[in-house]
Amino acid sequence: MPKRLQVRAVRSEEKRELERLSHSRTAAQRPVERAQIIVGLLQGQRVEEVAGQVGRSVATIYNQIHHFNQRGVAFLDDLPRAGRPLRYDETQRGQMIATVKTHPQQLGSSFGHWTLDRLVGYLREQFGLGVSRSQLGEILEQEGLKWYQEKTYFTERPDPQFAEKRGQS
Repeated sequence: MPKRLQVRAVRSEEKRELERLSHSRTAAQRPVERAQIIVGLLQGQRVEEVAGQVGRSVATIYNQIHHFNQRGVAFLDDLPRAGRPLRYDETQRGQMIATVKTHPQQLGSSFGHWTLDRLVGYLREQFGLGVSRSQLGEILEQEGLKWYQEKTYFTERPDPQFAEKRGQS
């Protein structure tokens, strides 16, 4: 008969961290879900019950138990994934960030705002940077920029009769 997979003995500080994170409303979803799985099992719930509560398969719960037993609380964070690392030096990254923070029309472009596709095209033409949309999005995120949320409402209005048309003259 195969040995049944169980959660290893947990130290008190690990248990406190898991319980704190399992109730968090501001932490990322994956670590919270992983903490909820282990806390549920530590409270004596069956694997099937925990799977139903978090909306995952029984196989996923066993997988999480295995990772927790191997890595401890560090299993809450994702392991690095495969894929080619970003290879842009500081000068290239600086060019990307400076371009993003500059209005397209100041750089001689005809459009009024940047999109990732427009940025990729501009960077390829002007600087010879072969950056993809997803890579550029990652770089912007690493720099704390969320291009899709930034609005330019506080700049000069493109329509000089804007206030008049809105009845605010």
